[in-house]
Amino acid sequence: MQQLSQLDAIKKEYQEKRSVFIPGDAMKDILLTLGALPEDFTKLTQVSNNLADDPTLPFRKSRNGRFCFNFDNDRIERLEFQPFVLSVEEDFIRHDSGQIRHFRGINDDLQLNTVFQAIMRFKAYIIDGVSVAPRARLNQDINKFVCTVFNLRTLTTPQILGEPALEGVHSDGVDHTMTTFLGSENMTADSAKTFIHDMQETSGIKYHQANKTLILGEIQHKTFLDTLLVVDHERKHSLSPVVAQDKAKDSTRDMLIFFTRKPVEDGHVSFKYDSFNPHTEIPLSIDMLAKAG
Repeated sequence: MQQLSQLDAIKKEYQEKRSVFIPGDAMKDILLTLGALPEDFTKLTQVSNNLADDPTLPFRKSRNGRFCFNFDNDRIERLEFQPFVLSVEEDFIRHDSGQIRHFRGINDDLQLNTVFQAIMRFKAYIIDGVSVAPRARLNQDINKFVCTVFNLRTLTTPQILGEPALEGVHSDGVDHTMTTFLGSENMTADSAKTFIHDMQETSGIKYHQANKTLILGEIQHKTFLDTLLVVDHERKHSLSPVVAQDKAKDSTRDMLIFFTRKPVEDGHVSFKYDSFNPHTEIPLSIDMLAKAG
């Protein structure tokens, strides 16, 4: 099947290089074979208009949701709300490191979008069977992953600079990080570049302070559905800020972020917030790969 050979080529590059970038046009073709309906692409570009204020960052709008990638039954299921926390021990150094954050939840306008569902199928297929350096206190023996999805809008105004990664060089405390571009407004052509760093780089420094010899890659999300996957515990990353083309007007950058990891064990900072109970108010359960395509 053509879709699987294309996916397998991406998986092979990811396995070998520990990161892979998929241009938006190629991503769209893949998603159509994974169950995405053509009419849902435009809807996905508009979903970030419904975001809420971020709990800790004044220049960001956000929502999140937790999903289970269950490789025992090949299903993806929405999980109940849990608070979110990232710690310094996970190479995340910011003013809110270790803080318990409560995000507004992703709604049906996103989770019922067939393009979004196809993106989750894509990620599940790519990471399945890919070996990674194990993180401390993650249960490697369970054949399930928690995928925490963030829908984010970074906002730059005449008063405040929007930073997609205020924390500088960092990791996200997971096994696999994936970022998908939804769109931007009034953003300069050199805004929001992503730099991939060797693990030897110092966490918490700004992107422009990084040692150039430790930069392993530089990419930029420019086109709708441009997607980057990174093995999170083997590569650090950083981003440059969102700069407004017209300084008198606001500038926005909309993204989907998929943090995927094995379940945590006792002693992990997220142990109390790692439930596998399904979400009862807005449930979702889909096959990992579309039956047709």
